[in-house]
Amino acid sequence: MTSTHAFWLAGRQATGEAAFDVTSPWDGSRVGAVSLPTDAQVEEAVAAAYAVRDEFAATPAHVRAAALDHVSRRLAERTEEIARLISAENGKPVKWARGEVGRAVSVFRFAAEEARRFNGGDAQRLDTDAGGQGRLALTRRFPKGVVLGIAPFNFPLNLCAHKIAPAIAAGAPIILKPAPATPLSGLILGELLAETELPAGSWSILPVPNDKMPALVQDERLPVISFTGSETVGYAIMDSVPRKHCTLELGGNGAAVVLADWASDADLDRAAQRIATFSNYQGGQSCISVQRVIADAAVYDRLLPRVVAAVEAQVTGDPNDDATDVGPLVSEAAAERVEAWVREAVDAGATLHTGGKRDGATYAPTVLTGLPADVTLAREEVFGPVLSVQKVDGEAEAFAAVNDSKYGLQAGVFTHDLQAAFRAHRALEAGGVVIGDVPSYRADQMPYGGAKQSGVGREGVRFAMDDYTYERVLVLTDLAL
Repeated sequence: MTSTHAFWLAGRQATGEAAFDVTSPWDGSRVGAVSLPTDAQVEEAVAAAYAVRDEFAATPAHVRAAALDHVSRRLAERTEEIARLISAENGKPVKWARGEVGRAVSVFRFAAEEARRFNGGDAQRLDTDAGGQGRLALTRRFPKGVVLGIAPFNFPLNLCAHKIAPAIAAGAPIILKPAPATPLSGLILGELLAETELPAGSWSILPVPNDKMPALVQDERLPVISFTGSETVGYAIMDSVPRKHCTLELGGNGAAVVLADWASDADLDRAAQRIATFSNYQGGQSCISVQRVIADAAVYDRLLPRVVAAVEAQVTGDPNDDATDVGPLVSEAAAERVEAWVREAVDAGATLHTGGKRDGATYAPTVLTGLPADVTLAREEVFGPVLSVQKVDGEAEAFAAVNDSKYGLQAGVFTHDLQAAFRAHRALEAGGVVIGDVPSYRADQMPYGGAKQSGVGREGVRFAMDDYTYERVLVLTDLAL
């Protein structure tokens, strides 16, 4: 894994005039080098995508579906190799990396299925008024144009898949920018797409440096932007291009509610295990990882020690080891930020039950209680292996605590009460409510996105295809209806 990797320009491999090293956050070793596109090459990719947009939109569904099926199969065939690559450049434990490859396999398979059935419209008779006699409206969906997809580091393969696969399925050319810290996983998709018969120019994968992105974001030939990442960057993009269509998935500070009826020993053991696992998986670097536990007073005293014990049982170490649950964060700077936020909380009066220690880029799984409302950990997304546990009195107070956040991505509610489940669905200001589990569950075909500052629009293959397209009505006249 030490060669210099080319990027993918309009469906073919290309190299630029400079390169940068990709290093492992676990041990600092060099994973590989990636060639950077020149300004002229970026322009070539944009021009090619813009030029092919009508041809690609008219490409038969079976051609696009076959390409997507091919990528799905090839990902499955190369699972172990790609999982090791994800782990090397991201620091993700390899067992979680295998799961990520499996999800990407599904994303491309779902996209192939949607490509075959997607038309996005229907027929509507218009003779419901006299002026519409003999008229019929047919509605179909057509691509808005070229998509600029911007992917993050935390799921470096699957979130690239969530940009590319829906675009291809909908017939929209796409230019993908993988995260600078983890470009290799995204470039793998280029290898597989290059084996298909998609039109030249319909896709490019360009590791454009962040400081070169404003010009690309503002290019009028790219009317759709799909961004996953930080709130600050996402809204800066939207503010800079107010007339473009932007889908923003911006993260959150996921809450897991444990209501009073989730009270048996088996219930509490299960909740504690799920909370511990999904506050720490990916090193806590998931926008739906558990950051807040909100427990009813009736179960709090029995739940807290179980959560602490389950967190302490998480195995931290070498991401290449199948036994490792928690690897390093993406960089030492990221771990230092988490360390500073925890220190601020403890200095302000929070109680540290376990963790709170950093070793290079690795931060120990951490549990806090008594978190003051005004500290950074209480207000922002930690994006690290840290959770707080809060005691509340009753369901209404629990739901209010969930909503006491600028974010609203997903929430989990542990309850057996079906009526409480429906009340949660009505009350919680989030894009998704998961009953009987943590907020960290995501099926790649379901609509996924947030409310409030967690973003706008939805991912999930079919729902992203809706975002990338618009309805166009055809009115037929003088029909014998």
